[in-house]
Amino acid sequence: MLISANNVLYFKGLGIQWLLRTPCGRGGIGRRARLRSVWLRPCEFKSRRPHLMYSGLTAMKKKSVAVVIVSNGPGELATWVNPVVNELYKINKSLCDDDKHDFNLRLVLVPCPNATGKEFLVANSWNQFELITKSKSFWKLLINPHSFADWPKKGVVIFLGGDQFWSILLAKRLGYLNITYAEWVSRWPKWTDEIAAMNLKVKELIPKRYKYKCKVIGDLMADIKLNSEISLRNKEKQFIALLPGSKKAKLSVGIPFFLEVADRISEENQNINFIIPIAPTTDKSEYLYYQSDKNPIAKYYSSKIKTIKNIKSSRFDYVIETSNNTKIYLIKKHPCYEILKECDLAITTVGANTAELAAISLPMLVVLPTQHLNMMNAWDGIFGVIGKISFINRFLTFIIKNLYLKKKKFFAWPNIKAKRMIVPERIGNISPIKIAREVLFLIKNRDQLKSIRDNLHKERGDKGAAKKLASIIVNSIKKL
Repeated sequence: MLISANNVLYFKGLGIQWLLRTPCGRGGIGRRARLRSVWLRPCEFKSRRPHLMYSGLTAMKKKSVAVVIVSNGPGELATWVNPVVNELYKINKSLCDDDKHDFNLRLVLVPCPNATGKEFLVANSWNQFELITKSKSFWKLLINPHSFADWPKKGVVIFLGGDQFWSILLAKRLGYLNITYAEWVSRWPKWTDEIAAMNLKVKELIPKRYKYKCKVIGDLMADIKLNSEISLRNKEKQFIALLPGSKKAKLSVGIPFFLEVADRISEENQNINFIIPIAPTTDKSEYLYYQSDKNPIAKYYSSKIKTIKNIKSSRFDYVIETSNNTKIYLIKKHPCYEILKECDLAITTVGANTAELAAISLPMLVVLPTQHLNMMNAWDGIFGVIGKISFINRFLTFIIKNLYLKKKKFFAWPNIKAKRMIVPERIGNISPIKIAREVLFLIKNRDQLKSIRDNLHKERGDKGAAKKLASIIVNSIKKL
């Protein structure tokens, strides 16, 4: 249990109270300081060896301020971190010389199940950060920040992805101010110094005594810029995005199911192109595997992959041709919001991808075929192991179908957050032909697609959030 008292944060029973102790709003411990029970800031004791900066930039000035951004996955780096960093530098550059702020920018990557492992390389290529720490080093950084770099006495920690608690811990450890960008909810308003909310709904969820900390700035995702070189706009063609999932349990059902949906749609409408953004944790070989006889679920569907070929295109990396000659284009770039944003519709399984599609206001049809729940031997982890035991398999299938699926009201993130049906969900014993018919109906009814898009946008926020958040950061630096 997390307890806060007398400027001390600790986990009860875990014996790490010293880690987060922050007297006078500051934190940090040296080895000698601990031995003599004296608490010092990381900047108040000297190392016997110089610290190496990851980015190779020059050492910081004594009076500089640290701006530390906490983030996690590729989507957050591209759509949250990069725009905010660019606006931060723009604002500081626009100030006269006397008003310019001397800050050094640092990026702390935190553990994330959706991370690709390439976040460090991507962020480092921007040449914007004095220090970048990898996610696997987060706990080491929290325990001993001085082993990574010298830290200014004053600074700001900004949450832009991951778990909000990580930024709270790091801010308390370093003795810095904390700013949280709250897309859906601010989870720790008591310990956050300032909250930048996506919309008014986020602010309304904050307890009354902490509302003064919150300012509505809009939606960082709304500022996504489209690349005209990879535009999908075509007067004769429409584009549908297929998102079958990224993990084994979903791919084993999603790939054969979605292939057949695409074939059925193509039989009725030749003017529709299909694209699949390849999840960073998968590759094209898995598409071949899960449509083959090696996947026990594939036998229930007739559509197969005839070929997968590399293509030279500014937009796509591979093209799948099915046994019915339907072409589906694959995109390796992640995230590829600028392409998805121009699609007419997405067909997707449940999961975090529904939140990402909602963030770019892309109309979607959410599908979850439940007729294969008894095939749990194809699932990941413990369920895949125990699913091989017949009676346990039948028992779990019964529990999921009759208790979980019937009692759960919504499955798509935009519906869950809005507490109403914004995007259609089709959960149950559904067939590819039924989904294909509904997709064809939606594609023909442009007004209905526009209505879904407008409702998704209403649940988000306005443009200009990156500039507003950068202004909050600059104002926070002035207060230090």
